[in-house]
Amino acid sequence: MPPTTVHIGAGAGFAGDRPGAAVAVAEALAVAAQQGIPAFLIFEMLAERTLALAQLDRRRDPDAGYSANMPALVGPVLKLCLQHNIRIVGNFGAAHPMAAARRLRAMAEELGFANAKIAVVQGDDLSARLTSADLAARETDGTLLAGRTDIVAANAYLGAQPIAEALGAGAQIVVTGRVADPSLALGPLAHVFGWRWNDWDRLAAGTLVGHLLECGPQVSGGYFADPGLKDAPDLDRLGYPIAEVKADGSAVISKPDGSGGAVNLRTVKEQILYEIHNPAAYLTPDVILDLTEVELAEQGPDRLSVTGARGHARPETLKATVCFESGWFAEAEISYAGPNATARARLAIDIIRKRMAAQQPGLAVRADIIGVVSSFGDSAGSDLADAIVESDDIRVRFATRHADAEVANLLLAEVEALYVAGPAGGGGVRRHLVPQLASASCLIERDLVTPQVDLAP
Repeated sequence: MPPTTVHIGAGAGFAGDRPGAAVAVAEALAVAAQQGIPAFLIFEMLAERTLALAQLDRRRDPDAGYSANMPALVGPVLKLCLQHNIRIVGNFGAAHPMAAARRLRAMAEELGFANAKIAVVQGDDLSARLTSADLAARETDGTLLAGRTDIVAANAYLGAQPIAEALGAGAQIVVTGRVADPSLALGPLAHVFGWRWNDWDRLAAGTLVGHLLECGPQVSGGYFADPGLKDAPDLDRLGYPIAEVKADGSAVISKPDGSGGAVNLRTVKEQILYEIHNPAAYLTPDVILDLTEVELAEQGPDRLSVTGARGHARPETLKATVCFESGWFAEAEISYAGPNATARARLAIDIIRKRMAAQQPGLAVRADIIGVVSSFGDSAGSDLADAIVESDDIRVRFATRHADAEVANLLLAEVEALYVAGPAGGGGVRRHLVPQLASASCLIERDLVTPQVDLAP
C-alpha cells in the first residue's frame, strides 16, 4: 500500500545556519520513520552570492567549492539519519557537488556506513555551455553582462525532477548545486507519491511546502520576533520546522515538541509572502504557484494546516544567475566616545572625505554614524548634516569600492591613521578589503540545460 503521508524537516535555512539545530528535527523524523512514514531532512544552504563565492573557492582549490559549513550542519545528524532511513537532500554541493559527496562519503565511513548511497545532481553550471556573449544575449532587464569577460559563475535553477530521480535510484543522500529552493522538498514528495510532472496543482502544493521550509526556522519564529508586537518564546532553543504532507499536497507545519519559537498564523503568513513578487504567479522550474486561494488553519499548539495551492504550467525558460567580478570593496570603522563624541565623529568624516578627494578625485566614499544615521542614510552623506541626535557612544563606518585594490585600500589606511591624525579619542579600528561580486539574471531555454544524476564513488 503506498504511503499516505510524508514528513519533511528543515535542517538549515542558509549557509551559516546553526550547527546542531537539526538534531531535534532528525529525532522527530526518526520517530516517524519507525512508524513507516517516509522521512526526509532538507538543507537549504545556497544563496546567489554564496554560490559565486564557492566558485571562487573552487578556483583556488579544486577540492573545495562546496559549502564549508556542510560538515558542521550535517555531521550531528548523519548517523541518526542513516540509521533510521531519513533521507537527506541538500544544495550544500554549491559549486562542486561531487566534492561535497566525497566529503560526505568520508564522514559516513567514519560512522560505519561505508555503503551509504549518495547521489549527485549536476547540470546547473552553464559556464562550459554558454559563452559570455550567449549569457549577455539572454539577460533580463539590463545590460550588466554586455562585454563582460570576468564572469565567475553562471548557474541555472534546476527543478525537482533530478532529485526525485536520485531518490528513485535509492539514494540515501542527494547532493545538489543550484536548484530552486522549494524543489528540495518537492523532489521527495513527487518521488514518494508518484506525482506526474504536469499535475500542476499537486506540484504547486509541494512547492508551497518547500517554500515554507526553505528558510528553516523563519516559519517557526526565527526572523519574526519583535518584542511586545510579535512574540516568539524561547528563541534560544528555537525549533526548526517539520511538514507533514498528504498525497493530495495538503500539509501541516509543526516543530519538535518542547522546542522554542512558534508556528501560528502570523509566522506562516510571513513566510508565505517572503520573497514573493506575485502571489498569483510565483515562478519556479517545476510549476507556477498561485497562492491566492491558500487557506491556513490552526490545528493545535504549533500546528497549522496549509491547503489550497493552485498551479499552472511551468515556465518555458529557466532562470539563471550570472555573477561577475566587480572590483574591490573596502570598509573600515572607528569609535568615538564620551562628551562631544558626535562632533568628533563628524570631524573624522570631514577629514576622510577631504583626504580621499585629494588623492582620488571623484571616488565615492560612504560614511555612516551608526546609531545616528546609517541604515536610513544615503551614500552621498546628505542626511548626516540633518541628523540632530547627539550621543556619547559613536561608531563611524566608512566604505568605498574601486576596480583597483590599491585604490580601495587607500581609504582603509586613512581611517586607521585617524588614531593620531584625526579627532581626539578615536579607537577600535577594524578594516577589511574583499573582492566584490555583482550579479545579473538570465532566462535560459530549457533545452540548453541538462540535469544529470550520478552516484558518488
